[in-house]
Parts: sequence; C-alpha cells; structure tokens
Amino acid sequence: MTNLFIPGPVDVAEEVLFAQTKAMLPHRSQEFEVLFRSSLEKLRQLFYTKEHIYISASSGSGWQEAAVRNLAKKDILSCVNGAFSKRWHQVAVSNGKSADLLELPWNQPFTSKIVSEALQKKPYELITIVHNETSTGMENPVKEIAETVHHISPNTLISVDAVSSLGGTKIETDLWGLDFVLTSSQKCLALPPGLSFAVVSDRALQYAQTVPDRGWYFDLIRLEQHIQKDSTPYTPAISLIYALDVQLDRIFNEGLDNRFTRHEEMAKRVLAWASKNNFRIYAPEGYRSKTVTTIDHQSKLYIPQVNQELIKRGMRIASGYGPLKKETFRIAHMGDTTLKDIEQLLLALDDIMTTG
Repeated sequence: MTNLFIPGPVDVAEEVLFAQTKAMLPHRSQEFEVLFRSSLEKLRQLFYTKEHIYISASSGSGWQEAAVRNLAKKDILSCVNGAFSKRWHQVAVSNGKSADLLELPWNQPFTSKIVSEALQKKPYELITIVHNETSTGMENPVKEIAETVHHISPNTLISVDAVSSLGGTKIETDLWGLDFVLTSSQKCLALPPGLSFAVVSDRALQYAQTVPDRGWYFDLIRLEQHIQKDSTPYTPAISLIYALDVQLDRIFNEGLDNRFTRHEEMAKRVLAWASKNNFRIYAPEGYRSKTVTTIDHQSKLYIPQVNQELIKRGMRIASGYGPLKKETFRIAHMGDTTLKDIEQLLLALDDIMTTG
C-alpha cells in the first residue's frame, strides 16, 4: 500500500472501505431514507449550516456547473487565480453565461479591495471563488470577501468551491453568509472518489426558481423536491453513502476542532521543512493552505524521479499542476493523514535528496 500525500484521492481507512461491501438497498426504501437522512444531518454539521444540503454522484466540477446553471440567468463574476477557479469560469462560459473574468497572477490572493472594485463597475447575479486552490496551495480569504459582497452588492449570490478545504479547515457557511458551497469526497473528507456535496442558501434556492434552462441532473428545484422525501431524483451511489455515513462518524469522533488543528499542524511542519531546505513556498505568507502546500523546487528536484524513490518506500507526492507542473511540487496534508505520517515523508525526502 502507498501512503498518498497528493491532493486527492487520499488514503481511505479500511473500515470506511469495508462499509462499501454492505448489501444493496432499494433506493426508494425506508431503510435507505434513514441512511440518507443520517448522512445529510451530519453533513450539515460539517458545513456549519442549517440550509439546504445535497449529495451528488459526481465530482465537485458537477456542482460548479450546477451553480452557474441555477444561480445566474446571465451575469457572473468569475474570480480566477488558479487552475480550478479558471475551470469554473470555463464552465460558466460553456453554459452560455456572460461570465466576466477577474483574473490575478496565480501567486496573488483575492482581497476584499479587489473584489469591491469589480463589484462597483456593474451588478452581478453571482460571484464564484475558490476557497482553497489545489493547484497553488493558496487560501483565499472568503469570509472577508463575503462581507464585502454583502456590503457592496447585497443581491449578488456568493458561490464557493471548497473542494480541497472543507473538513480540513473551518468554513462557517451560514455565519459567513455564503449562498452555495461545494466540496468533494476524495480530499479532506478521506472518502473514495465519486461523491460531492453542496449547501444552498434559501435565498439562492428562491432565485433558482426564476432561472430558466437549469438542466435536469443538477436542477436545484428538482433536487429539493426529492430531498424533502430523503431521496434523490436519480439512483444514488448507495455503497459510497454507506462509506460516507461511517466516515462522518469517524470525523465527529475525532472532533472538528481537533481535526482542523491537526491539519494546521501538518501544514506548519511542511512549511518548516521547506524553509529548512531553502525552498520557496508558492503562495504568499498569510494566504497559505492548511491542506496542501505548493513548493517551488527551484530546479533542485525532478519530481518523477523523487516519486520513483518514494514509491519504493510506500509513499507518493504530487507534481505541480498545469503551468506550474515543472517548477513546483505539492505535498498534501489532508484527510486522515497524521503528523507522524508527515514526519515519515519528510525524513524520506531528506534521505532521497541527500543520497540522490
């Protein structure tokens, strides 16, 4: 078995994997409805919300599409400073929306001032922003940005991609006034790939009723009608929901605050190691991810070769993403990974760098 220090998919506990072997249930049965309702209520606690919550058999990219199809008739402000925020803009354009691109260099975070200036130029129905850019190891200050949106353009809906952060750091959906927050199963939640989750505010759901051409699979109104019956419009991924319910229990047994602290401690340890080795952290100080660190190796390492050596030791890290592929590498510290696991990885990296 290889310990994965990559930003998804991550390692999954044996008991969570084993939960998928339970016998199938009719997805319109009372037994499944009990399981589904249990998972939804636990997810609400994870998202810090009392709003509408949905489970989909899709990746997080599916919810990116749901947001632009349901929450804007036309005008979207796409905040882009990394690969996945850029994808969200592409999703919006491919769905025929008028998505204005507010793009920054990938090593620059969005600030309230930048967003405020954009919102004062024209009204937008929806703003999209990635909380934690998996490609850059950048955490955008979503709480402060949301406060600015509410002040400058209170009718604009706020949509947040938290695919690589929710469950690894605290995101208070309701308190921050977020209208749409999405995440995926295979990152901080330490589940197999195949599920994704979204919270939708009541005002966003009401606005969706006025938006034409919402599609079918991700139509929030249709989803809400079925959620009222603890069900989905389509056949759910029952095996994965078994695993979800078990893993959510494990997460709450650890305690959310303890989980967030563990992620932060792992991030600090990786940052200290990078500093000791005179590597440059790609994201600026104050905006660094708690779940994945992107490191500029300054041509000191050839990551495919490093991974060949790591795999011999039962470990693996990630190369850079997109245009950063050759100049950076990424160490993920998310999910059920522990500080002890990180220490073992860093010792292995030190040995590889010393011996060549």
